[in-house]
Amino acid sequence: MANTAELTVDGKSYSFPTLEGTEHEKAFDISNLRDQTGYVTLDRGYKNTGATKSAITFLDGEQGILQYRGYSIEDLAAKASFLEVAYLLIYGELPTQEQFATFETSIRRHTLVNEDMRKIFDGFPVNAHPMGVLSSLVSAMSAFYPDLEGSKEDTTDQHIIRLLAKMPTIATWSYKRGLGHPMNYPKNNLDYIPNFLNMMFSLPVEDYKVDPVVAEALNVLLILHADHEQNCSTSTVRLVGSSQANIYSSISAGISALWGPLHGGANQEVIEMLEDIKADGGDVSKYVDMAKNAKTTGFRLFGFGHRVYKNFDPRARIIKKAADDVLSKLGVNDPVLEIAKGLEEAALHDDYFVSRKLYPNVDFYSGIIYRALGIPTNMFTVMFAIGRLPGWIAQWKEMREQKEPIGRPRQIYTGATLREFVPIEKR
Repeated sequence: MANTAELTVDGKSYSFPTLEGTEHEKAFDISNLRDQTGYVTLDRGYKNTGATKSAITFLDGEQGILQYRGYSIEDLAAKASFLEVAYLLIYGELPTQEQFATFETSIRRHTLVNEDMRKIFDGFPVNAHPMGVLSSLVSAMSAFYPDLEGSKEDTTDQHIIRLLAKMPTIATWSYKRGLGHPMNYPKNNLDYIPNFLNMMFSLPVEDYKVDPVVAEALNVLLILHADHEQNCSTSTVRLVGSSQANIYSSISAGISALWGPLHGGANQEVIEMLEDIKADGGDVSKYVDMAKNAKTTGFRLFGFGHRVYKNFDPRARIIKKAADDVLSKLGVNDPVLEIAKGLEEAALHDDYFVSRKLYPNVDFYSGIIYRALGIPTNMFTVMFAIGRLPGWIAQWKEMREQKEPIGRPRQIYTGATLREFVPIEKR
């Protein structure tokens, strides 16, 4: 017999079923709360509200656990390619060799972007933020692929392939334009990440060779960002998709949500903070002391601690090694990155940070890697979006397959009560 929760309101008792997930997360099912009681719940930011059932990602913030489809993030980051993880998230299982070959080949064949989309791109100001450009062009893809609407056959897989194949190409456009460089076309003889790096960094005047250490670091970084349960951008993708909006519109909405500094823009804030410290003389100890006295100084360190992970961010442990490998391999001599190392040292060993579990998080290390690679700060969130794309697709696909109803949150109205209209001449 299923357990129930009893709620007493205005002297009447109501029963609501409880449920438990496969990892023993417990919940009250209040789907019929308003119908039965006339009440709704107030849960600002939905911190305690489960809006869906999902089989994609499990996250335990207290224990520092992150799993994709039951596989630990540690195993996937160490043993898988980004495209393998993308397949896992979207289709539920790791691909066989034959499945992966078909998947990878399909992506290679769709990396080229319609030249008419270049005309849209050329209409943006040169200094347009790359996230605004990316969101707009991904949304525009729905106009370029009209078979999305009204097709008698299911073309979902085709659109999934197009998104995975073309978004890296679109992302590099803003970067190259910002440098005043010609845009590079994709090379389908290259693997997914080397192809992206080639489009980003190659020049017509010289050969470009992909550094395997850089490629591996980026592979790990994209895997770590691939999904993260029902965060702001993922919830946005599902909510927009619940109206039966097409996949391009839904992903575009997710990109816009990711853009915010409280979400995907956090790694950009890390580098901007480090730049500010450098401009002020680079005294790390001064800013560590300021962070300890935040109530007085108003200063806080970006890239330390996490809203969900109360112990440690499992992704940070993995990405720290990737950051160390990249800095060692490239031999980067950058005072900003030296400041980052100083802050990292303080956070890992100073009792103030250790006791409060304010460890460097994935945003801290990802910002360091992007900086070392020469990627400008306004492109950091674009890199995040490329990594998060498989998760958004998987969540959109799951939402459709579960035939979830259109999302429609409630509110507690706090405005004026009924007022009599006064004609304008009497106001």
